[in-house]
This record gives sequence, structure tokens and C-alpha cells, in this order.
Amino acid sequence: MNEQNPNDEISLQELLAKGKEWFNYLLSQWKIIVFAGIIGAALGLTYSFIKKPVYTATLSFALEDEKSGGLGGALGLASSFGIDLGSGGGSIFTGSNLTELFKSRSMVEQTLLTAVVHNGKVISLAEMYIQENKWRESWNKDPNFKNIEFLPKADRKNYTRTQDSILGVMYSLLSTNSLRVGQKDKKVAIISIDVSSSSELFAKYFTEGLVKNVSDFYINTKSKKSRENMAILQKQTDSIRRELNGAITGVALANDNNFMLNPALNVRRTPSARRQVDVQANTAILTELVKQSEMAKVTLRKETPLFQVIDKPILPLKKERLAKSKGILVGSFLVGFLVVIGLIISRVLKQFV
Repeated sequence: MNEQNPNDEISLQELLAKGKEWFNYLLSQWKIIVFAGIIGAALGLTYSFIKKPVYTATLSFALEDEKSGGLGGALGLASSFGIDLGSGGGSIFTGSNLTELFKSRSMVEQTLLTAVVHNGKVISLAEMYIQENKWRESWNKDPNFKNIEFLPKADRKNYTRTQDSILGVMYSLLSTNSLRVGQKDKKVAIISIDVSSSSELFAKYFTEGLVKNVSDFYINTKSKKSRENMAILQKQTDSIRRELNGAITGVALANDNNFMLNPALNVRRTPSARRQVDVQANTAILTELVKQSEMAKVTLRKETPLFQVIDKPILPLKKERLAKSKGILVGSFLVGFLVVIGLIISRVLKQFV
């Protein structure tokens, strides 16, 4: 142990000496480092002026599903005590599934193809996104992209491979950098959507369009079976009602044909009796179908969830801009740090040459 201490002490002294040597070297280059810091500060200040502000549109909503009434309340009460009992039903639109629905490509692309009024013209949000990001300035130089348009009411199935690729790029950029969906508090069943963009109007229009498309899809999907069942019952009811009206008319015609008929010829009264049986049968069937149809309407109302928007984005939107002081500090630090690294590498290379 006694033999190792001197060696350790010498190594530490060498390390300290080496560090002092590098510090003195960098100190001798202070003019270069300070000059680089000034240039970095100027670049940071310039960037803070050039960089566009980022606008954030926020929309919040709440969901109420009639089917999950009592059990949903019990689960909420349990969760407030820190007890996780799992989901109350088998819905595919619960929790993270609903969040992913907002970020799905189909919903985002459907929203991008929504028509809006911008600068007095009716265009799609996709065209608005292209204009705000100035993509057409470079597209006009390329014949493959020059004539590409995203019309509001165009059939999505007829899009070319290039258009699909462009929409895919838009979806990737929006879902990754601009779109945020989630609950601000797990104990509160209110979901918030934040959309960030350098265009204030695009952020607002896209947020409102996305929520509308998702709410329509959500409500239609949740109530699809009940609506189909009600449509079938309504069709059957209308059919039986037509049959009943025809049977009633048939009874009247048969009675008219039997007017002043010899009472001994009862066989001539058979059509009238037959039509009366049809009237009675159709009346019973119609009564049951009307009852079932009304029950189906009640079921549809119960199974149609309430998608209630609470807060909508209102102009002017929240704006975030790179502060001048922050730009100066970040710019001077980054450029100064890079210059220091460059000086160190330059000296090390000279030592090996």
C-alpha cells in the first residue's frame, strides 16, 4: 500500500497539471472564444426574429355513454381511492383507444381534406397546410409535383401514389410534432386536444375539424347496430302497413261486389271474409312491429353516446415565440462551445503531427 500512494499522488499531480495546462491554453484563446460567443449571440438574436411564432389551439370535450352509467360511476369512485377495477365494458373506444383514434391516419387525412374558407377561397386544409409551409415554391420547379392539388370534395380513392405519399408526410408531421391528445387529470373524464402550428387559422380549423370527424365516427360506430336494427324494423313496419291498407281496400271492394247479392249465395262472400282475416292478421303484426320499433328508438337513444364539446379554440390563440434573451444565450453558448471543441481538437492533432 505504501508503494502505491506515491504513484497515485504523482498521477493526480500530472492530471491536475494537464488540466491547468489546457485551462491556460483556452484562456490564452479568450479573444477567439469571446468573438465566437458574440457571433453566436447575433445569430441567436437573428433566429429569434426570423422564427415564426407557434400558435396552439386547444379544445376539450367530455363523453357520456348511457350504457356505462352505474358501473362507470362505481369504477370512478373506486379509482378515486386508488383501486383499479379495470374497464366497465367491452367498448373499443375507451382510454388510450380513443386517444389513438384521434391520431389515426384515416381521421387526420379526412380532416386534411375538409373544406375551409381561406383568403376568400374554398380550399382543403391540406392545401392550406401546403401554402403555409410554402411547399409549392419548390413544387413549381418539378413537373411531377407542379399540378398536384388536394380538392375538398375529391374522391380519396382516385388519388395517385404521389398524393398518397404527400398526405402520408403531412400525417407524420402533424401526428408527431403538432397533435397532442390526452387527459390533463386522470381523475377527470375530460379530454383535451392541442394542435400547434405556425398558422393560427390552420391550428383552429384543424382542431375543430378533427374533433367533428372523430365525434361523428365515434357516435355512428357506437350506435351502428341499434340504427341497423331500427331501420329493419321500420322497413318491415312500412311493408305491413301497405299490406294492411291493401287488405282494408280489398274488404271494401268485396263488400261492394256483394251489394244487393242474393243471401242464399254465401260462396260469393268468401273474398270479403278472406280479406277480413288478412286485415286482422296484419293489424296484429303491425301492432307488434310498432311496439318493437318504438323500443328500438329508445334503445338507439340510450346507446348513442353524448359527445359534448366544453371549450373551443377562440381567436387569438395562445402564441409562443422564441424570446430574444433566450436566443442570445443559446446562440452564444452553442457557438462558443463548438469553438472550444474545435480549439481542443486542433491542438491535439498538432501534438500528434
